Amino acid sequence: MLFEDEIRFLRKMNKRQLAQQILNFLMIISSALMVWKGLALYTNSESPIVVVLSGSMEPAFYRGDLLFLGMPDEPIRVGDICVFKIPGRDVPIVHRVIKLHDEKETGKQYILTKGDNNQVDDRGLYNPGQLWIHREHIIGKVRGFLPYIGIITILMNDYPQLKFVLIGFLGLYMLVNRE
Repeated sequence: MLFEDEIRFLRKMNKRQLAQQILNFLMIISSALMVWKGLALYTNSESPIVVVLSGSMEPAFYRGDLLFLGMPDEPIRVGDICVFKIPGRDVPIVHRVIKLHDEKETGKQYILTKGDNNQVDDRGLYNPGQLWIHREHIIGKVRGFLPYIGIITILMNDYPQLKFVLIGFLGLYMLVNRE
């Protein structure tokens, strides 16, 4: 059997050792959440890291690239690559700003985006009747990236069973880890 030694070790554990292993696992999870929230505060972005899910930004970014975001105080400019979220949609979009319109009276900025690999602008992606997005739709500007690191996220979304296998494996590893 594949995990025969580990199962035998688990049976020999007393309740105190098992509780300690479970607490160690929970500490790792809570540490990861604290790092995420710390990054969100540092970058001033609700989502400091995102994964590119489509090929619409090729050749700049490919599917599976991990993007690091920041939300600077300076205004959005033409050419900036931004991640934005349309109200009512769950998935953020990574596209380049191609046109801006600043309204002088209100100071509101009207932003038009387009994927580098797309033929037309994003007005077809916006909500019906919406011709522009605004700064409040922007999650962040791309500050850096790691190629293909986010492919694991895509695989876990495409194959949900993989997510449960990975979580189960990590949980079992934490329980049988003797350190």
